[in-house]
Amino acid sequence: MPVASVFRAIVRRSALPETCVLAVVSVLVVVGAAGSMPALAVVALAGAAGSTLAGVRLSRLAAGPDAPTLGTPGGRLARRRAARPRRAAALLHAAVVSAGLTAAVLPLVAVGGRSTAAVAGLAGTAALLGGGLFSLPRRAATPGRLWWRRLLDGAVAGACLVLTAWLLLPYAGVPTPVRLVAAVAIGLLAGSVLALLTGPDRASGITRCRAGAGLILLALTLLAALPTGVGRAALLAVAPLVIGVLLTAAGVRRVVEADGEPPLAPVVWPRVVVPAIGVVLAVVHQLQSGQLPDHTTVVLALAAVPALVARELLNVGPQTTPAQTTQAQTTPTQATPTQATPTQTAPAHTAPPPTAETGAGKTGAGKTGAGAVVGEPVPVGRAALLRALAARSESATGTLLVVDLHLTEVPGVSARDDVAAEAVRRARAVTAADDEVIDLAGSGFAVVTGVAALLAYALGARLLEALDRPYEVSGAVLRSRASVGLAELAHGRPEDVLRQADLARRRAVQLGRDRIEWYDAYLEEQLVRRLDLERELPGAVARGELDLVYQPVIGLADRLPVGTEALLRWRSPVLGTVFPAELLPVAEDLDIVGELGVWVLDRACRQVAEWSVGGRRLWMAVNVTTRELISPDFVPRTAAVLAAHGVAPDQLVIEVAEPRVCTELPTVVARLAGLRSLGIRTALDDFRAEQASLAQLRRLPIDLLKVGPEVTEASRDRPLLDVVVTVADRLGAELVAEGLESAHQVEAACRAGCRYGQGYELARPATAERVEAYFEEFPSASR
Repeated sequence: MPVASVFRAIVRRSALPETCVLAVVSVLVVVGAAGSMPALAVVALAGAAGSTLAGVRLSRLAAGPDAPTLGTPGGRLARRRAARPRRAAALLHAAVVSAGLTAAVLPLVAVGGRSTAAVAGLAGTAALLGGGLFSLPRRAATPGRLWWRRLLDGAVAGACLVLTAWLLLPYAGVPTPVRLVAAVAIGLLAGSVLALLTGPDRASGITRCRAGAGLILLALTLLAALPTGVGRAALLAVAPLVIGVLLTAAGVRRVVEADGEPPLAPVVWPRVVVPAIGVVLAVVHQLQSGQLPDHTTVVLALAAVPALVARELLNVGPQTTPAQTTQAQTTPTQATPTQATPTQTAPAHTAPPPTAETGAGKTGAGKTGAGAVVGEPVPVGRAALLRALAARSESATGTLLVVDLHLTEVPGVSARDDVAAEAVRRARAVTAADDEVIDLAGSGFAVVTGVAALLAYALGARLLEALDRPYEVSGAVLRSRASVGLAELAHGRPEDVLRQADLARRRAVQLGRDRIEWYDAYLEEQLVRRLDLERELPGAVARGELDLVYQPVIGLADRLPVGTEALLRWRSPVLGTVFPAELLPVAEDLDIVGELGVWVLDRACRQVAEWSVGGRRLWMAVNVTTRELISPDFVPRTAAVLAAHGVAPDQLVIEVAEPRVCTELPTVVARLAGLRSLGIRTALDDFRAEQASLAQLRRLPIDLLKVGPEVTEASRDRPLLDVVVTVADRLGAELVAEGLESAHQVEAACRAGCRYGQGYELARPATAERVEAYFEEFPSASR
């Protein structure tokens, strides 16, 4: 639910202060509802509590790490981009303080001036919020059509909420124009917040900031709109005010940390259910109070109709998106819709498109199941598929399935053609009599069926099962891994349906094949984002777009820094800041992980060499992928980099993630042993004790074992902690607790036996200049 998401966003990090504030506010609201305390006093106290905590959070973020200097990669552009979150945090801090002061002064103002004070506070807070939101880093632009669709979704919900506010706002002593303006403002703000909290980007820090700003403005608008003496109705402003300020702080923190969360699937039902329930309750309230609908109520009720009509027209019109603007990004006009993407290799058959006299058309594959027509010809090619889709366009239901075939071996052309023909025969055997199977010469086939969603998915599962069986052709046994993309025929013109199904098919390929994917707008956004990354990433090193930030590692016994971890950032002028979680999978698919790794290792060693001037000895931890580590030249190349920069081997720590080590265990063991023989230390990152194999891990020459805070909090899971300590002892490794974001977690890690710690509670990732200034505070920090 959206409300649950809001609370999770607020209390995900250091949960105790936010939890305490929310608990205190809840008690105050109960006391105010019972009449034991004036409503405005509750608003003032609750607003002060929430704003104080949010203000502290934002002030820390505003005073956080500085931007890169002009001498670092990216120059002046990188400095301006890196400074944006701090500037936004400063403005939003001022906005939160303004909102809290507005709520706090209302009980102190004379009765006749409360509305004026609330309006003044609303205006000042709105200006500061606008400046803060404008200063946030830019996210990738939303495709135009999707942007309009989201806008219309919000407009429909907003129109219903405007009507709800109009019916519920007190009317006694309030001029009709003032009441109408307040209802429009409240409804549109509530609709915007609802759209943000249910949209695909609701997990991002920027969206959380916007939602929090909307809630703050909603609360202040309520306070300004409620007439003097309205009593307990002022309590309605408490929840949006407190949640708004806390959500704003949480959003800025997420932007500063790593606002690289991938989009989520939109949550549609709250946008439909919440406004509808609001309207029903408001109408019931009005009827119970003996009022009849006036002209304004009727006009507001009709205001949702244009948005609903425009939304439906947008659904049935051409589905043009940025993915269609570049032929390389979407379905080509002259090739089959399932041509290879960067993640595809060895398609089932790559022979030229067959004519009516060759290929599957000449084979005349027929059905072998009930109702099959033996010898029935199979249509071939994209044009045949479009004709089949056009013939069914008048039907209210139906689904297109695009099936991609991928052979695990690379046979000859003749064998690939035989596999393709056999795949079509198997498809005809599991489809219904009125389903159409069309050979897409080049990489697979399509099925046009008259059934809707669930039955079409079941048909896709049957196809995967049938195509998974081995193929015996030309004296060889071949296997195929299929991927199925589905799109409903009601989604648009034949060309649009074909494009949508093919995008779903591409997504299935990216996720590992042997799966079925449905088309939706979120999927298209993901694919467009992926294609943008694949287009922009090559050459990023040469263009100077890569950057490193450094997070100190602290000795938990004396709280002195002992080293840092280098963290990669891609500062793309087109896509913004891209984090490793999104960057590395694309780099692996493009086979440029080695290029990025060479740059990171060289830059990190150069930096630790600069920090070592003057006798300070700190280590530098560098993350490498398993693919980098098993490269034959990794060990000598690493030794050469250390020698080039004059860095002692024991000042370098090579980290490799535990979940992927066991896939190449013998080679990984050899490489880690080679590093250790040079004096380079090694670390096992992302250790998961519940999934680890002690027999395999004992083979690893590991110096450091990195665990998360969930492992070190022994009070919750003592057996898990015992396993970790046992593994560390068997490996002869020291424990490093990472992700420590509260004082409680730091103390738990120290009690658990961790020698070192890393996390936001101890030190945040920052540029080299900021980290060096941090080190200067500890002149005795030499290891």
